[in-house]
Amino acid sequence: MPPATAGRSAAGDAASARQRLLELLGPVVVAAGYDLEDVTVTAAGRRSLIRLSVDADGGIDLDAVAEVSRLVSDALDADADADGGSAFAGPYVLEVGSPGVDRPLTDPRHWRRAVGRLVQVPVGEKTITGRVTATSDVGVTLHVDGLARELRWSELGTGKVQVEFTRPGEATPGDAGDPAGEG
Repeated sequence: MPPATAGRSAAGDAASARQRLLELLGPVVVAAGYDLEDVTVTAAGRRSLIRLSVDADGGIDLDAVAEVSRLVSDALDADADADGGSAFAGPYVLEVGSPGVDRPLTDPRHWRRAVGRLVQVPVGEKTITGRVTATSDVGVTLHVDGLARELRWSELGTGKVQVEFTRPGEATPGDAGDPAGEG
């Protein structure tokens, strides 16, 4: 075993690399106006694959992904050139993207970004499904079975956005006044 990895497990190395990258890249992403949701590092042959999940209120577009990718790449390269221990050493492939609809709702900012969406969340012993109508400093309001239900952050488990092909208020083919539904 090479001296650099002697006595350390692969899982320990990955966790350590992830933590160092979060510390290095978190401030870079935040300074650009985005939230760093997650970093993963996996081996890909001789290189490592570094995946960043980035989000913002209102979502992110391709221009934002390109901007973050450039800033993160510059930060990684500058860190590798610096004296002392770098956050990440060796060749890498960088992927930057958004968390996507299947991202778990764990932080208040995730819930805030899900306003208007149908979600499923464990609350105590039950799992409820409702539409997020509002968030606040203390919790979230869900529209459940025709009633507004206010829940504190401490009551909520990890929420999941439910995929809807037609959301309330959207026209569907065949609706009155919809040319696509005319025969």
